[in-house]
Parts: sequence; structure tokens; C-alpha cells
Amino acid sequence: MPAIPSLGGLRGRGNNRAKAVPVRPIPVPLSAYVVDCAVYVGGKRLPGRWTHIEAIKEVRKRHEGFVWIGLHEPDANQIQGIAETFGLHELAVEDALEAHQRPKLERYDDTLFLVVKTVRYVEHESPTTANEIVETGELMVFLGRDFVITVRHGNHSGLARLRRELDDDPERLQLGPAAVVHAISDHVVDHYLDVTGRIENDIDVMEAQVFAPRSQVSAEQIYLMKREVLELRRAVMPLATPVQRLAEGYTRLVPDEVRSYFRDVADHLTTVSERVAAFDELLSTLVDATVAKISLQQNTDMRKITSWAAIITVPTMIAGIYGMNFDYLPELHWKFGYPLVITVILAICLLLYRIFRKNGWL
Repeated sequence: MPAIPSLGGLRGRGNNRAKAVPVRPIPVPLSAYVVDCAVYVGGKRLPGRWTHIEAIKEVRKRHEGFVWIGLHEPDANQIQGIAETFGLHELAVEDALEAHQRPKLERYDDTLFLVVKTVRYVEHESPTTANEIVETGELMVFLGRDFVITVRHGNHSGLARLRRELDDDPERLQLGPAAVVHAISDHVVDHYLDVTGRIENDIDVMEAQVFAPRSQVSAEQIYLMKREVLELRRAVMPLATPVQRLAEGYTRLVPDEVRSYFRDVADHLTTVSERVAAFDELLSTLVDATVAKISLQQNTDMRKITSWAAIITVPTMIAGIYGMNFDYLPELHWKFGYPLVITVILAICLLLYRIFRKNGWL
């Protein structure tokens, strides 16, 4: 396989390849981007530290087992040597480097490339004051006959705990590298279930506050929650097709024993998808309810303002009439004219107040 060019070279595939000069990998300590590199034979992890070249040589010398390499946000130079050793397709490598991919499953020769989005629930005091509720990351998985390579983007999507669990379950690892892909998919979907459960609690709190008297929940806060749910939806919904393909025998790299496990993952993913769709509909309903509540409150305020304006109009009108500079006005020079006018004003204002009060305007 030709040398994998740098990221800039990958984007310029339309240029003349004959003039392209391969970029040599920059020597980088393994700990900088290779989180772990392990060899599994008979479901058990072989002791010692391995480079990717030594690991795959050991597996192919034994004609059994597989290699699992975990990478964290490598750049083009760092992944070049691994891509050459394992024969990874340059288009898949480019996707793994750039991140921000939709969940998908692609097949390149004898290698599968799976992209899944990871999610994390961001702790907060109240859903009505939080600026972020869901944080997303990405996991790219290369699956071959005797290797599995994971490329992680984001700080919350680590697989160290999952790897330890699998190390303690050799029977599961005996099924080959496809068992690792299943474990990763199951791990990610389980996190979906956990996040959706906690978001459901947040939406319940927000729903109770929306319908509570004199609540302070605004439409903007509900829109923020809806935005977070849509971000979760973009992670969950596109993954259904890749998982279904893996469960239906899309490739021989996934044996029948593992395909049955993917059906369970597909069922859990369906549950998550239904929850997310329900969240979206409920939040749309809450937005409508909030807008209607605001409109009702505005109508109530407008009626109060109109009522008080009508009451104030009475003394304003009478004062305006008797403020005119005419010599002959009724009761202008009468001794009891002023008390009479004040009494009439108070009487009319009181009458209007009682009428508005009875009709619920005040």
C-alpha cells in the first residue's frame, strides 16, 4: 500500500500523485497518542508492551489471535505508520483524522470502518439554568481479520474500563476482534440509555415548572433543551442502520456468534431512538404551552392596563372640561361645585372598578 500522505495531501487528492512526496512519520512517544496496544491469543492478553509492528507480527506468526490498538486524537503523521502496517484505506484514515463524522459503517476491501458518536451527560443544578446538558465525542473503529483499531476523539469517551472488563472475560475475546467491536457498540449504546434517562428527569422538572403558577421558565430555556436533544438525536438515529447491518451478516468479519449479540444492541438502540423522538415531541409541546402561557399573561396584563386607563380617563375628562377658560360653565361659581365634581369622579371610578373587578379584569 502506498504511504499515507499528510492531512493536507489527503484533501488534495485531485492533484498529480506522481509529484506527491510522502511525509515521514515524526517520532513520537507511544504514550502521546497510542493509549494501548495489546495482543490477544486464545482470548487472553499476552504480557509485555508491544509496538504495532511487533504486535501484528506476533499474531500472524502464530496464525491466531488479534491486535487491539487504541489511539487518542492522532494526527496524520502519527497514524501514518499504523495505516501502512495494517493496510488501512486512505479515505477511512482521513475520516478518522478529521472527526465530526456522522455514525456510519463502510467497507474497504477486507476492512470495516465504523463511526459512532459518544455522549456524556453534563452535570448541572437545574435544566432551566444549564448552558450545556449533552457533550458528544466520536469513536472510529477499524475492524480487520486479525486486528481492531480504535480512534477516539473527545475526553469522555475512554475505553480503558471496557478493555479491563474484556481482559477479564477471555471466553468473549475468543470470538475475535468482532467481539471488541460489539463490546464498544454495546458500551456506547448503554451510555445512550443512561443519558436519556437523566435527560428524561430534566424534562420532567422543566414540564412541572412550565405548568406551575407564576413559573419563570422561558421559551429560550426550552429551546436550549431541545437543541441538546437534537444533538443526542444526531448521535443516535444514524447509528441504527450500521448496527442493523452488523446484526444481519453484512460482512464475514463478524461471525454468527457475534451477530446475535448485535441484535441485542439494535434493540437497545431502538429503545433510545423512541425515547429521543418522544423527548423532541414533548419539548415542542412545552414550547407551545409556554408561548400560550406568555400570551395569556400578556392578555391579562393588557386588560389590567386597559381597566386602569378607563378609570383614570374619568377624572382626566372632567378636569379637562372644567379646565377650559370659559366664563359660563355649569356650577363654576357654585359653592358646592368642587365637592360635587369630586364626588361624581369618585363614584364613577368606583363603579368602573367594581365592574372590572366583577368581570375579572382587575
